[in-house]
Amino acid sequence: MFSRSRLTAVLVFIVLIFIGLGIHLQQKKQWKPSSDWIPDISTITGDRGHECADGLAWPDLTIVGGPVRYARQEIIVRSKEGLERQSITEISTSLFPNPQKVDWLADPEAQLTNCRDPITLEVPTFSREPVNASHVIFGISTTVDRLEDSIPYLERWLAHTGAQLYVIAIGPEESSPDSQRMEEAESKMQDLGIEVTIAKPLNKKDVGSQRYFSLTRLMYSNRREYTKWITLIDDDTFFPSMPSLLAMLEEHDDSKEWYIGGLSEEWWSVARYGLMGFGGAGVFLSITLAEVMDANYDDCRARSDTGSGDVGIMECVYKYSRTKLTHIPELHQIDLGGDVSGIYESGRLPLSLHHWKRGWWDGSAFPIAAMHLISDICGDCFLQRWRFKGDMILSNGYSVATYPHGALNKFQKGLDLSKVEKTWAPMRTVEDSVNRGTDHDVGPDRPMLELEKEKIQYRFLDSVKVDGGIRQFYHHYGPDDEPDTILELYWTENKDELGKSEVESHASTAVEAEDGPTESHKSQTSGTELHSHSNQDQD
Repeated sequence: MFSRSRLTAVLVFIVLIFIGLGIHLQQKKQWKPSSDWIPDISTITGDRGHECADGLAWPDLTIVGGPVRYARQEIIVRSKEGLERQSITEISTSLFPNPQKVDWLADPEAQLTNCRDPITLEVPTFSREPVNASHVIFGISTTVDRLEDSIPYLERWLAHTGAQLYVIAIGPEESSPDSQRMEEAESKMQDLGIEVTIAKPLNKKDVGSQRYFSLTRLMYSNRREYTKWITLIDDDTFFPSMPSLLAMLEEHDDSKEWYIGGLSEEWWSVARYGLMGFGGAGVFLSITLAEVMDANYDDCRARSDTGSGDVGIMECVYKYSRTKLTHIPELHQIDLGGDVSGIYESGRLPLSLHHWKRGWWDGSAFPIAAMHLISDICGDCFLQRWRFKGDMILSNGYSVATYPHGALNKFQKGLDLSKVEKTWAPMRTVEDSVNRGTDHDVGPDRPMLELEKEKIQYRFLDSVKVDGGIRQFYHHYGPDDEPDTILELYWTENKDELGKSEVESHASTAVEAEDGPTESHKSQTSGTELHSHSNQDQD
């Protein structure tokens, strides 16, 4: 039997639970979006502006088939010595003027009549000259078809860097590659400034994982006197910032044995395959460790027929060296299904990206070369975030997002934008593990917002370089019979005569970036698009 005092305590506890539940439901009611909300022109809280007089041609966007709501804003980029990239920076003005309805297909002479003065955004100083990566060798095992498809994207980060690239290529369905196509691809890449050698498999009997492992011998045997690193990548591995990547490597003494890479974001894959560098994120071996592996090449190659090349690399390292994986979270395997917006909208500068060839939620490829083009004019600003008046966030080169009905203030202290939004599909779980799936790599995370209600996303569509700047286009489908919306950002370089119109960013309110070793390295080379776990001949 309960005593009277204990019974009273239990009743008080139950009452407190009901009170807390009532407060929680009331809070949910306060921020819940209205059911009649439609994502249209009203989602952009801009200004009336003034008549446009820039003479820019209408974009050639195949997705547009009729009238659209269109808004354009010019941004002037100003580099600032000593400025560090932030995870998110607050700007006191709205990003766009109010959109207007136009149909340039029916009326090519139509003009925008609602424009504003440019906005100036500050970015860290950066060099426009290619980096010197001659001490690094990269290796890829792939098919001739996939290699040809990857050339424009390899050009974006690899051209004119002095780094060597060795490719082991095969034809379709494990067939012998076409020698003429190999020669043509090699010549094309060399003309673009890529120091590439394309070779047939070292052993005709090699399976995919053995071809992948044989890259270590091909690269090591072609090392230069000053080679410090050999690197295994996939044909859809993309490095957004070569200066930051090289700075990370510089922090590790190549005279010692180093095995550097990124884990899968999926804990299930890590639990199954082990603590290894997953190939799509990039696997970096110091030349000292590569020497150990080459000395034991025959045994390691024979063991590397387990079906996955990066597993073979791990097995060889762990059998013949005491070296263990150095995990760099900024090297991204992207073993995530569904919508990966949370990664791209996190504000973090990645050292590598992967699986972009099936990037969008519907499985279509990211136009990663066009997305990354913005780095030519503002350095490491790719995927950098700015929050503008009216609860609008630009994730540069990926999306413009608005948050109607106070969704950014959903929680008592507001949405924690330093955490990664958990937009991806549910992941495979490990029985009895306390890891929820991505805690070891992506976290901390926050719940996904409901699209079209709590978050309206204008996704990157295309970009083009024009005389004096870069034009970016972001797109949102119109509901029902309503027109689509196109938002254009016209990025230009800082000019003294335009300085009067600048809007200073409030750096004091910026949230510090979580960019690890890349945070203090700002420069970006110009150059010009980015798989589960297998890392060789197919996606």
